[in-house]
Amino acid sequence: MIDTDTRIQRRAFDTLGHANHGWLDARHHFSFANYHDPARMGWGAIRVWNDDVIAANSGFPPHPHRDMEIITYVRSGAITHQDSLGNTGRTEAGDVQVMSAGSGVRHAEYNLENEPTTLFQIWIEPTTSGGNPSWGAKPFPKSDRSGRFVTLASGMGDDGALPIRAEARVMGATLKAGESVTHEVGAGRHAYLVPATGAITIDGERFAARDGAALSGGQTVTITAIEDAELVLVDAN
Repeated sequence: MIDTDTRIQRRAFDTLGHANHGWLDARHHFSFANYHDPARMGWGAIRVWNDDVIAANSGFPPHPHRDMEIITYVRSGAITHQDSLGNTGRTEAGDVQVMSAGSGVRHAEYNLENEPTTLFQIWIEPTTSGGNPSWGAKPFPKSDRSGRFVTLASGMGDDGALPIRAEARVMGATLKAGESVTHEVGAGRHAYLVPATGAITIDGERFAARDGAALSGGQTVTITAIEDAELVLVDAN
């Protein structure tokens, strides 16, 4: 695990794990598949944060999961979901889908568009194992997140958020250049922040688009946009 005495740790995009399968060009903030780094096994309950570019008319064929909360944040294009529960849905840029794998589910994620789709795929360990699997999706207009964090998915009872089975929140914000927002990371919690677009500073330290920031608990950070920015943040136990 990462040294939790480090208040803010930067993970530059060019240091992330990388796998290019042709149809999928993926960057891994944490150890995943063939990428293994003992210092990047996860951050609290956050186990996976993949930065995926999926080629047009391709995608992930049916495959199984269990005991994981899987959140998909679409950055551009759209993703079409199918699963063994009979759920189907198309999630567009800026919107979010969640799948609670529970006791087990098979799903496929396809880019049926005529252009690449880019997304963040985030896995969070659930509070308890098992349970019936479920899926849901919801639009989150970027205008509603202007200058502030909005909770997109939550296991903490937040109104309007997609439900997940973890003591965690997935949040999004959009900032104009020069705007700032703060976030308090509670004692014993772990937050991970990635600017999907734009450059920012966190307490004065610069982060470029798609860099990761691991934030330890017991602090309040100030995030300032150097240029117009779209932020995704997960706060977990």
